[in-house]
Parts: sequence; structure tokens; C-alpha cells
Amino acid sequence: MNRSLRTIAYLAGALAIAALAAWVLRPEPIEVELARAAKGPMEVTVEDQGEMRSHDRFTIVAPVAGRLMRIETRDGDRVDENQVVANIAPAPLGARERSEWNARVAAAEALEREAVEGTRRAQESLAQARRERERVERLVADGFVSAQAADKARSDETEAAIEADAARFRARSAAADVRVARSALIAQAPGAPALVPVRAPMAGRVLRVPDQSERVVVAGEPLMTIGDQSRLEAVIELLSSEAVKVSPGMPVRIEGWGGLEPLRAKVRLVEPFAFTKVSALGVEEKRANVIADLLDPPGPLGDGYRIEGRIVIWSAADVLRAPASAAFRCDQGWCVFVVEDGRARRRAVRIGQRNELEVQLLDAVAEGEALVRHPGNDLADGARVVAR
Repeated sequence: MNRSLRTIAYLAGALAIAALAAWVLRPEPIEVELARAAKGPMEVTVEDQGEMRSHDRFTIVAPVAGRLMRIETRDGDRVDENQVVANIAPAPLGARERSEWNARVAAAEALEREAVEGTRRAQESLAQARRERERVERLVADGFVSAQAADKARSDETEAAIEADAARFRARSAAADVRVARSALIAQAPGAPALVPVRAPMAGRVLRVPDQSERVVVAGEPLMTIGDQSRLEAVIELLSSEAVKVSPGMPVRIEGWGGLEPLRAKVRLVEPFAFTKVSALGVEEKRANVIADLLDPPGPLGDGYRIEGRIVIWSAADVLRAPASAAFRCDQGWCVFVVEDGRARRRAVRIGQRNELEVQLLDAVAEGEALVRHPGNDLADGARVVAR
């Protein structure tokens, strides 16, 4: 009996020593950085550099070949519509040149008629959009449709008004082209003045005069560029792989322009052609321009000013989100480590939208659960962890 008690005591002591050794030699908890899965707003954006430019920009060219008198207008000067900005002493035209200019006059007149019809069409669209907005507002007041329908109708009316303004500018530009084309023939008529005046097609500011000096010019040579700086648009250069994600109407934030707050804008056009540009690393990239109209006043911005444009391609007001650093690739697709009772448990999750900082969690994780950020290779399922 005494021997049995001693055996039991020896076994108990051995087990106690083994347990103590296991407790002493157990691995230390891994220090990890934790973050909570939480619900809130989330958006996905694409961004790149760009510049501001005048929505209505015109390059004034020499209407006839001859000697250009010195241009007195300077960069930044204001000009009025139909104001004389340069004078040219024309060179005589031969029979071939006269026939060519007659054809140019006919083509310019045809384009002017087309622009006038486009203006009438844009005005009719604006009137229709205004009637539709008034009708929807009455339906909203009577409770038949939602307030979102009224917002959509107002937005359509605003876009129609912008297009009507653009159509009027195109018509004025076409009329100026007709005057330019006719001036070459008028200058050669008997009794014509010695100088052919070059007039501004619109009121605005002179953006650039390449050369103010008196010199000989050929027909069509650029003399200056003018634009309306009260109507600026943003031109954002995106990689073509990102431009395909953008569509008209998406919101844009203009950043990096020098002001304290970003400016609001809206995508008007994604240009249907791409161009090749060499990056700073010497890599050829295919890029496309995204054109956005400003919704806020441009302030001190001018034509050609550098900006950074951030285009919101997806947004939601209330989604379950987590830091992007908590998700990692695994056999099932995406996984996260969830901390439960001091241990890291690996879970397979489905990821929705993602941006540079956050990912949208579609399942497997509840709001408020602690996730491991930047999990290392030494972190395994069931490992003991402690927050840093």
C-alpha cells in the first residue's frame, strides 16, 4: 500500500514538473496591432494629375498671308467681342489662291448654318428640360414622385443650359470663321483698305501671344489664344485602364491646386481616344483625358494651372469595412485573423470594394470584432497574441 502511495506521489510530482516546464517553456504571445471592423461611409476613387483650361478657348490665326503689324495686345489683357487685335497687310492672291479661298468661304458658311441649327436644337432641349423640371416639381409637391426625381430634373436642366451656352459659343466661333474666310477676298477687292483687321471672336482674356513682333505670316498661322477664364474645366490624365471605370456624372474633387479646401466638379466627358505618354521612369503609358466641369467658383485658378483630380467611382453611406492591411491572400481567396479570447483565428472572408486604406467585408466578420493588422508569417491559426 505504501508503495502504491509513493508511486502515485511520484507520478503526481512528475506531472506537476512537466506542467510547470510546459508553462515555463510555452511560446510568448505575439505582439500584434489590432483594428476593429466598423460600419460607416466608404468610397473608391481614381486620381491623377491634370490641369485647368478654359472651356471656350480660341486660337486666332492669320486670315491672309502678308506682313503682320506689331501686336500691341499682351498676355492677360481683356478683349471684347469683335475687337481688332491685329492687322495684316495682305499679299496679292493668284487665281489658284482665289479659288481656294472661295471654297473656304463656302465651307465656313456651311459650318455656320450647322452651328446655328445646333443652337436652335440646344435651346429647344433646354426649354423641354425646364418644362420637365416644372412638371416633376409639381408631382413632388403633390406626393406622387420622390424628391430624387426633382433633383434629377434640375440636374438635366442645368446640363441642358450648359450645352445651350456651348452651342451659342460654337455658333459665334463659326460666324467668326466666316468673317476670317471672307476677309482674304475682301482684302483683294478694288478699293479695299491696305490692312486686314483680325478680330476677336468672343470676349475674354488673352491667354498667350507667341510673338508680338512685326513679321511675314502665312494664312492660318496662329497669332494668339484667347479664352473665357470665368468658365474653366478640369482635364485629368488617367491611365486607360482606370479611365474605363469612369463615366459622365461621377463626382470629382479638385485637390492640390493651392487652396485650403478641394473644389467640387462633375465628370462631363471621358475622351474616346488615348495617347501615349512617357512616365518619369521612362515607361510608355496609354492615357486618356477625363473632362470635368467645376461646380464651385474657380477662384484664382487660371488656364493651364496644375491640379490633382480625385474621381469617386463608387461610394456607400453604410458598409462594414476594415483596414486593407488586415486582409491577405489565402487558399480560399481572402482571409483575416480575428482575435478571440487572446488567440488569432483565421477566417476566410469575401471582399467587396477596396481602396488604398480600407476593404469592404461581405461576410464572416461581425461589427466590432478585432482584426490583426499586418499579420506576419509567424502568425498561425490559434496563436496567442497580445495587442501592442
